[in-house]
Amino acid sequence: MSDKSTAGDKKTQTRERILQAAAAALVRRGPLEPSVNEVMSAAGLTVGGFYAHFDSKDALMLEAFRQTLASRRAALKSFDAATPFSERRALAAAFYLSRKHRDSEGQGCPLPSSLAEAAQLPEGFREALAEHIELMVAALAERPEDADLVLADLALMVGGLSLARALGQGDLSDRILRAAKKAVI
Repeated sequence: MSDKSTAGDKKTQTRERILQAAAAALVRRGPLEPSVNEVMSAAGLTVGGFYAHFDSKDALMLEAFRQTLASRRAALKSFDAATPFSERRALAAAFYLSRKHRDSEGQGCPLPSSLAEAAQLPEGFREALAEHIELMVAALAERPEDADLVLADLALMVGGLSLARALGQGDLSDRILRAAKKAVI
């Protein structure tokens, strides 16, 4: 392997470390609050190398947002295509509205921490969000007439998870998860 190839691999690996740190910060605190210094420190790097990988903090957070949403959609691919629509809805709700998902540190859905900031974010974030919602509807809806029901499910699940995370662990938070799950199922 040439030195140039090794350097390219190292740069790619470093970029991935930065993206992973940014995604974790994004899930915990949204796209606006984490600083470049915080992300780079979490990646085990200094701020000085940031611009060798990204043009701006917005570019970093947008790419982390897109990657995180894509990984959330990839989880849906574990559903068997033959699984009936009602069961897919129930499975999605059971996973999304779980204590494990609520309590995951930096590994869960970025929407609860990001939506309140959407109006302050560059247009790319809203475009990524709209694309994600459309792809989620396409993955979950069995027929075109199921699309509005899936949209309602998504709104209920994101809202339920947002409230549950805001409350932290506890009885009321658990009740919100159960109630939202029951409303979807």
